[in-house]
Amino acid sequence: MQPYELSLSAAADAIRARQLSPVELADSVLERIEQVESHLQAYVTVTAEHTRRAAREAENDIAAGRYRGPLHGIPMGLKDLIDVAGAATSASSRVRADHRAQASSTVAARLSAAGAILVGKTHTHEFAYGLTTPQTSNAWDTGRIAGGSSGGSAVAVAAGTATFTLGTDTGGSIRVPAALNGVVGLKPTYGLIPRHGVTSLSWSLDHVGPITRTVEDAALALTALAGHDPRDPASLTTPAVDYRPGAGTDVTGLRVGVPRNYYFDHVDAEVETAVRRAIEQLQSLGARLVEVEIPMTRYIQATQWGLMVPEATAYHESSVRAVPELYQTDVRVLLEAGALVPAADYVRAQRARTLMRQEWARMLQEVDLIVAPTVPATAVKTGQETISWADGTVEGISDAYVRLSSPANITGVPSLSVPVGHDAAGMPIGMQLLGRPLEERVLLRIGHAYEATQPARELASAA
Repeated sequence: MQPYELSLSAAADAIRARQLSPVELADSVLERIEQVESHLQAYVTVTAEHTRRAAREAENDIAAGRYRGPLHGIPMGLKDLIDVAGAATSASSRVRADHRAQASSTVAARLSAAGAILVGKTHTHEFAYGLTTPQTSNAWDTGRIAGGSSGGSAVAVAAGTATFTLGTDTGGSIRVPAALNGVVGLKPTYGLIPRHGVTSLSWSLDHVGPITRTVEDAALALTALAGHDPRDPASLTTPAVDYRPGAGTDVTGLRVGVPRNYYFDHVDAEVETAVRRAIEQLQSLGARLVEVEIPMTRYIQATQWGLMVPEATAYHESSVRAVPELYQTDVRVLLEAGALVPAADYVRAQRARTLMRQEWARMLQEVDLIVAPTVPATAVKTGQETISWADGTVEGISDAYVRLSSPANITGVPSLSVPVGHDAAGMPIGMQLLGRPLEERVLLRIGHAYEATQPARELASAA
């Protein structure tokens, strides 16, 4: 096994035991980028010189006894919405072609303090306003979409061109590409990870979170990232905790909610089969399955778009008027449409969100978490615009992919996407776990327990 193939936790163990040096790991990842980046296009920019210098510094610090913890010497990528002092933050847009950050975002600073090493900035669907990331190819089949908007971040992890990455999630933008590329994606509780220094799409729906190879890796990253920052008005004052699930896989007695509505409606048969098989595996581990009714389902998509569209337009108001020609057409149209949303509709969406949060809180009193497909279908072919379901319904790609992930953004509950197999074409399938606010450890525990029963996952085949 080459160093770039190691998970975060495995690489951390090897570095701590002096069986692997940060320089060896960084060189392996950079060589992997040279091998596969030309046909995957996960990165906006690769910081090879910085990466090698930082790896040497990490190696010297560890040799001198200044080991900072499990992220020390680990190569990582950051979605190109996340500021790093002195580096470009383009948001994969010509609008930001000349932008350089004056200071680092909270998350970048925390990862740097933990010893993680930046490899580069990963592609996003322009300003995170889309579910495909058209610049980037799927890590399992370059003729299919990467998913978005954190497509570059998910592909980099799946292909071995970063040991872990950060993405952002406004309607599913961490979990969707994680599911479509066969890796783990965590959208934490709203406000748990500060967003200071991260370009916004929709301030009341935006989350930052890790994309990793394993659930334990996600827990390691979350432990370094979570914690209050007063510069983000939504940042929670929750005390820092260690999110690592440990070696145990006992989930006996956990009440796992299985939706009887919504989450299995208009879902590909192979996706449903794989997810239900994974649910049966959780039951065999001792979890208790409980049917639940998802509340207010008819309002979910209207609420998501009713909040996101006007908030995104407000953020871009000046620049979309000044330089509309610099935006990609799909994003510009959405931003211009947002200016036409009546204030009354935005207020209605806010009211619907309040009611939805209350109803989800009641539902989550009956169970410890909910399990469901992350997305209703695997990655579609590049250029495909719709999905046709068995009953004749035709659904747009963005609507289809956001449909099952957006409830966690509207309500702010944590959601973890875990790979649960592949379809007949070899494309990955994801299952999401949704829990009560600030109960990430429950999701990580049961995700880790499921993962421990499965064969070790290999890197993506197309890479």
